[in-house]
Amino acid sequence: MTQPQSVGVVEPQRMRFEAPLALKSGGQLDEYELVFETYGELNAERSNAVLVCHALSGSHHLAGHYADAPENKGWWDNLIGPGKPLDTRKFFVIGVNNLGGCYGSTGPASINPATGAAYGADFPFVTVEDWVDSQARLADRLGIKRFAAIVGGSLGGMQALSWTLRYPDRVGSAAVIAAAPKLSTENIAFNEVARQAILTDPEFHGGNFYAHGVVPERGLKLARMIGHITYLSDDAMATKFGRNLRHGKQVYSFDVEFEIESYLRYQGTKFAGYFDANTYLLTTKALDYFDPAFEYGGNLNTALANAQADFLVVSFSTDWRFPPERSREIVNALLHNRRNVSYAEVECAAGHDSFLLDDPQYHGVLSAWFDRI
Repeated sequence: MTQPQSVGVVEPQRMRFEAPLALKSGGQLDEYELVFETYGELNAERSNAVLVCHALSGSHHLAGHYADAPENKGWWDNLIGPGKPLDTRKFFVIGVNNLGGCYGSTGPASINPATGAAYGADFPFVTVEDWVDSQARLADRLGIKRFAAIVGGSLGGMQALSWTLRYPDRVGSAAVIAAAPKLSTENIAFNEVARQAILTDPEFHGGNFYAHGVVPERGLKLARMIGHITYLSDDAMATKFGRNLRHGKQVYSFDVEFEIESYLRYQGTKFAGYFDANTYLLTTKALDYFDPAFEYGGNLNTALANAQADFLVVSFSTDWRFPPERSREIVNALLHNRRNVSYAEVECAAGHDSFLLDDPQYHGVLSAWFDRI
């Protein structure tokens, strides 16, 4: 049996689009760029392409590493590569940085050609549907009329689902992992608290902090700390950190005492050093707005009626942000429409972040599913 391998050194690509993109919000982008990476080879029939959609803080960098940064592995490197569940000897895999992102695609920090300055607060609201439309244009440029599969976890899973509804004849199979047909009220509440941390940071300057040469680090740090708590399970935090004290005793201070405090502050500080505050605001709003059943009176069965793809839906037992019952809503609506759907509820202690990990049961499910495509 061949040992799984890395795709090795990779290089991002850039595609410019000058035809305006109409947005669901009513706005439009007159021109824009998308940054993407590809792995494997597109076959002669152009029938083996797999699009992987990223989650909130993800990017186009799915697998491998850059020549000048061997430590910077793609966020799904454990899944994508020769001999891995998404085998690049069989599939041509594409990762795209979403519009509004901060990893190279046109976003709030990009230069607005109309003003010569960064878009900042003037960057329009973008939605899951807008991302899917822009990805479809990229596929057109690459000569891909139909994807063998579209895959995503969390917000990426919502994009995969949206693809099957907006372009049903262009998707052979779709994997919707650790996702939901819409956010719960509690999820919207968490997103709002995180946004308020950014919006009320004095360095935010109404979204135009670029012109002031500052970054709303405190707000971004708090937003990430709040989000990170929701990505982990209580059991995972208890196992990893417990109530361990850094000094071995209580020192009665507001400085870091518990190991979980140290971890959250570290994650928040690191995130604030590379992520864009406006991108965070836009992306969490895109999460809030996603609801394919909204235009059908809340009827998910009706909303998913046009889907033609074969589906894999995966949930994780300890994911309390997108719990298994939310995935089963999708499964039930697909079954109502007599779609071919497989469902796996994976026992994993890591919470929502389970979809990023190298769990044997989870990867076994994905391997078996990809083998059937």
